[in-house]
Amino acid sequence: MTWATRFRIREYLRESLWVVPSLGAVLGLLGAMVVVTIDSHVKVPPQWAYSPSTASTVLSAVAGAVAALTGFVVTVTVLVVQMATGTFSARYMRLWYRDPVLKGVLALLIGTLAFSFSLLRHIEARSVPDLGVTVAEVLLIVGLVMFVLFLNRFVHRLRPVAVVALMAKGLRQSLGDDIAGVRDVMDVFAGPLEKMDEPPALQVRCARPGAIQAVRIKGVAAWARQHDCLVVMRHSVGEFLETGDLLFEVYGDPGETAAAERVLRGLVAMGLERTIEQDAAFALRVMVDVANKALSPAVNDPTTAVQVLDYLGDSLRPTCRCPAGMPARSNEASSCRFAVGTTSSRWASPRSVSSAAPRSRSCAGCMPSSGSCCRKCAQRTAPRLRPRSRDSMRRWPRDSRVRSIATGPAWPTVRVWEARTVLGS
Repeated sequence: MTWATRFRIREYLRESLWVVPSLGAVLGLLGAMVVVTIDSHVKVPPQWAYSPSTASTVLSAVAGAVAALTGFVVTVTVLVVQMATGTFSARYMRLWYRDPVLKGVLALLIGTLAFSFSLLRHIEARSVPDLGVTVAEVLLIVGLVMFVLFLNRFVHRLRPVAVVALMAKGLRQSLGDDIAGVRDVMDVFAGPLEKMDEPPALQVRCARPGAIQAVRIKGVAAWARQHDCLVVMRHSVGEFLETGDLLFEVYGDPGETAAAERVLRGLVAMGLERTIEQDAAFALRVMVDVANKALSPAVNDPTTAVQVLDYLGDSLRPTCRCPAGMPARSNEASSCRFAVGTTSSRWASPRSVSSAAPRSRSCAGCMPSSGSCCRKCAQRTAPRLRPRSRDSMRRWPRDSRVRSIATGPAWPTVRVWEARTVLGS
């Protein structure tokens, strides 16, 4: 099994809504068998003893209450998802069906339902699973508490600032993983690539269409070191590739062509849509979508757009701490084994980001004469920029545009604050 297959299986399990509840149902059936066995060897206190009719009534009531509560949880989830995707972004739905609390509540309720039904089969005239009936009652109470916590969590996550904070957390984590992945592997380069003088010995093309979800950087670098080759990937994570598009270029002797193609394809995970794990630009894209929708005539909520810009400025600060000293890619740099080409297209469109800036005359305490919130984020970040970018920040007038804020030699130019973002313009 290749790394890409394991990655897709892991992603499917994280996104699936039926795996964890199914495990809860299985555990409920097994738990009922274990409780019945323990009940036959242990004498319970008199206050835990039930008559056959009382036990049947209690278990039937528990099963009915849990079934109704499960249906209510599903209904609330559907309504919340519909409201969130209509108000914020359709891409935000990925975070809802990955939520562990939702899966845990469904698993607990379905497991309690299976547990109660299984105990009903063991009620006889002279044998009553007293311990099992008590456990079913406790599980019902725990399920009610979990439902209240679930409802509180989902209601609070409908706030725009909670949505933005959640996406900003994913953006910071993805950026940190990307920077660490390039920094920890010494013979990996990420940045704009020059054209090679010699033709590649092997071109690995995409076998099926899809978005690049993740790349096993250490695996590609290890394969390149083993075969003494240079592997060039001119597409970054998040880009969509059609069938037959170029995926890898191999310079050197890769050995058997079919085996090399199979190994390299197995180190790149392709999927229907982008993910946040290795694609920080996707989290940025979702945050920009939230700001754009907040500024639409139907919503008209500039405060949400300002909050998005504030979190964007804080989330992009790790890019200013990229390791310095990495040279530009050249044909003479023989120490590099894996080169990943990055372009500004990986990031959100500058116009889309700039449209997130509020057009109102004043908002959140920002007066028109003070410039935009993007400018404030850039000024807070300026001390961490390279000297060349810091000088361009000082020369930036109020009514002009921030051109290109270079965030380190290991990263492409992040044109987040480009285009007109001045309040009142």
